[in-house]
Formats: sequence, structure tokens, C-alpha cells
Amino acid sequence: MKLKIVRTYQHDETLGNATIIDDTDSVMFEFKTLELPYLDNHPKTSCIPIGNYPVIKSKGWGNIPYEHFAIQNVPNRAGICIHIGNYASGKRVDSEGCILVGKSFADINADGHLDVIGSGITLGKLLAILPASFELEII
Repeated sequence: MKLKIVRTYQHDETLGNATIIDDTDSVMFEFKTLELPYLDNHPKTSCIPIGNYPVIKSKGWGNIPYEHFAIQNVPNRAGICIHIGNYASGKRVDSEGCILVGKSFADINADGHLDVIGSGITLGKLLAILPASFELEII
């Protein structure tokens, strides 16, 4: 099983269309992702580089007390996860380089930036569908 994210880079954030693909190349689930802008992989201010990464389910790491996904082997980075959140730009930011998930985009706080909504429900679906370890492909 694989998770594939196709990104669209914007000045202040990175939007993504994500797909879970099973071993027969069938689409199992589609959702949206939201990340920080790409700033040369700088810690806590940039999304991670394009590439392939192993991912594992994880519980209680750092300031994430709930079950989520930990992305492994990110060059020059640690603690990069897939978790809930709504904002990647503006006054409130829910990521320090992690991938936020949701069902769609909307400007929920009227600041002119797209946010991701339905994050908790989407993460719950991912936890139910994805195995304990899988591959993430970001393009």
C-alpha cells in the first residue's frame, strides 16, 4: 500500500491532493493535505522535499498525544508527522513541517489563505485504512 501526494506550491503554503493506492494500483481513498511552503527544507518553516519516505503509525510523540503517522528518513529533519490541523499560514499555524490532512480546502478563518477542514475525521479514516507501515511518495 502507498500514499501518494501531488503538491501545488503557493507563496505561503503547499496544497496537496493525496491518494491511498492498494497493491493492485486501485484507489482506496482520496483526501487533501496542507503543508508549510517549500523553503529549502529549513526546519520548522518548510515542508519536506519531494521524494519517497517510509512511514509508521505512532502514538504520543512530542506535542502530538494521539495516534498519527511518523515519516521516517527525512533528510536533515526529525519529528515530521502526518497529523490533524487546519492552518499552515497566517497568524495560527498547526505545523512545524508536518503534513496536515483533511477532506477539503476552505478559508475558515477569513485570512485569505486556504485551510484544510475535516482533519480529525480524515485522520481517523487514514488510521483505519493504512497499515502499520507503508510508503509515502511526494511529487
